[in-house]
Amino acid sequence: MASAPKTLPTDVDPQEFIAEVEHPQKRADALRLLQIMGEVTGEKARMWGPSIVGFGSYHYVYDSGREGDWPMTGFSARKAKMVVYIMAGFTRYEDLLQRLGKHKTGSSCLYINKLADVDEDVLRELISESAAHIRSKYEPSPDVS
Repeated sequence: MASAPKTLPTDVDPQEFIAEVEHPQKRADALRLLQIMGEVTGEKARMWGPSIVGFGSYHYVYDSGREGDWPMTGFSARKAKMVVYIMAGFTRYEDLLQRLGKHKTGSSCLYINKLADVDEDVLRELISESAAHIRSKYEPSPDVS
């Protein structure tokens, strides 16, 4: 039997989480990302677990039968870097990544030292295209958003 997902939506206000970010620049960047992602997705921010600010949600089912819900996009103000969650991955966005600015990527994680290192218009486009892809591929989570 598959274990239950550990990262679930909470009732914590994302503004409270951001207010606790120690570094002033990271806190300012988190507030800006909160605004950007809300504008781009049209979704309300919600905390997922203790450290992910998520927007929207989708329901996934793996071939193994494991299923769950996850934010359509989101971010976390980590100590080392800001993490922006691009759930569609990056293979289809090579052109945008080349124009984005200073960053690193993981499978669905975009790592940014500070927002000033990237082109905000390109970041908006990346978030928008990824969110559109997730919306076209998955159903929204019925009990989460």
